[in-house]
Amino acid sequence: MDESGPRELALHGLLMAEPRRRVTRAELEAVEDPDARDNYRVVLGFRDRLLDAGTLEACYMGLFKAPVDLPPLFIEQMVHVIVRNVLEGCDDPLRVRAAELFFREQKATIQEGHALLADLETVEMHAAGSRYGSIGRLIVEAQGTLGSADLDVLDRSNAALYWERESRHDTVVSVTYGRPALDALARVIEAWIEHFLRLKTRVKPVRRIDEPRWAWHVGLDVESTAILNELWAGSEVDHGRMQRILALFSLEFDDARAMRSDIAGRSVYLALSANEDGVVRMKPQNLLTSLPLHEA
Repeated sequence: MDESGPRELALHGLLMAEPRRRVTRAELEAVEDPDARDNYRVVLGFRDRLLDAGTLEACYMGLFKAPVDLPPLFIEQMVHVIVRNVLEGCDDPLRVRAAELFFREQKATIQEGHALLADLETVEMHAAGSRYGSIGRLIVEAQGTLGSADLDVLDRSNAALYWERESRHDTVVSVTYGRPALDALARVIEAWIEHFLRLKTRVKPVRRIDEPRWAWHVGLDVESTAILNELWAGSEVDHGRMQRILALFSLEFDDARAMRSDIAGRSVYLALSANEDGVVRMKPQNLLTSLPLHEA
């Protein structure tokens, strides 16, 4: 039975008939149920922000000019829509799977020297075993053999499997240096930057940073930012934390004039890491807010 109050139903009906309709404070306060009132406030605030910005991209970029006050789910959904638009027409399943890192948390594990990423929600749902086989147990307990049928690790030879199971989020990718999924992630990063900033870049996976005093770095997650900051400052980082770094990239601008003048032409290093729980939470906004762009 629907327990919504009459005023809540009336407001719902008005918004269904006119989705862009501005809701007054009085109309919102008239909703009797406090939880429903708060939910309306959050959703309507998000809707108004989108309408005022004009585009998803403008709304997304505007989020990070002040303390973020949107629920993470809303931001993830925005990124999902944008990155799918960025990859419109892409026929490479590895790129599309790699792009999921932008908006879906991953569970990382090391097997036989390979850094494997599986969808965190899927792992948690099926950790005890299910129709997906032992993917959850294998990732959580780091058991099994790389490339086994249960793991469904995507590579060039079987990447087409992704199209059949895209919505299930039950495929795994290796971000180990030299694996095709890591190169696919590099291409997605290039496309993301070009879409927002209209700048062409070349992103290349690297084994290590050979420059003792590199010019600039961008952590693709909170853990990477902290580790790179400490390394750049000359601090010692213990071996356990260093092992959390799963991937490194060098980024170069096609046009060095787009960079800050004092470091124009030098490489920018990117890192992707897991946290202490083995979870990868990528922050794609860092690629837009933290690059050393020219002041002009």
